[in-house]
Amino acid sequence: MNVLHRVLLAAALSTLMYEATFGDGIINGKKAKKNTFQFMASVQFNGKHVCGGFLIDSRFVLTAAHCCDKRENITVVLGTHTISGNNGERYAVKNKFKPLSYKNSKSGDDIILLKLSKKVNLRKGAKTIKMSRKDKVQPKTKCQVAGWGKTETQNTVSDLLVTDVVIVPFKDCQNEWNSVRTRLPDKVLCASGYDTKSGACQGDSGGPLVCKGEAVGIVSFNMNGNCNYPNVPNVYTQISKFRSWIKKQMKKSA
Repeated sequence: MNVLHRVLLAAALSTLMYEATFGDGIINGKKAKKNTFQFMASVQFNGKHVCGGFLIDSRFVLTAAHCCDKRENITVVLGTHTISGNNGERYAVKNKFKPLSYKNSKSGDDIILLKLSKKVNLRKGAKTIKMSRKDKVQPKTKCQVAGWGKTETQNTVSDLLVTDVVIVPFKDCQNEWNSVRTRLPDKVLCASGYDTKSGACQGDSGGPLVCKGEAVGIVSFNMNGNCNYPNVPNVYTQISKFRSWIKKQMKKSA
């Protein structure tokens, strides 16, 4: 194989690796219990679920930036565990804020702040979740991830599912991704998705990684959209790295 062919093959593999980023389901999850995960949001395009998200303030939802790529007609549904039918309350998105450095999930900074058209009534089922201030999450910490959609690579559901995941040391995570020739971006952390039967799948992008009651990460990507675990670890945008940026955007748009 000549040098040009090798370069083209590497580029093709790199593109394939990220074509199917997270978007729809939780692997080996259970239905979320009533009055839990009330901060969860369904980010929808033309009225259909595309990603998860979470409420951090009565006017603001966080999700993954790639969820809004080339999508303008975005709405957010809050206050329900079941997104089929007319459950929950739908909110228009007034403004979107994402880092200028964002290009795609592979390059990192996969985060976007959505300002809703009106305040959410926090007495009607929807609640906010605190963002973590910690720059380091201890390896083997048990956390949870929730979402709507695929429970395997092909199946979909409409009820919110939740599963336990475990924080993977970044060095170990990078070593696993090295096996598929991928360098992870900065400002991310990893949890489960390999050496386990639990994790996230297509449709869960943008949902929170919750550790000890706080939002620690945002579901960003897995490998090839493959949800038949074990696999390489799932990758999450680390929220604490963007906390100052988030607060700044919220203050500017108040």
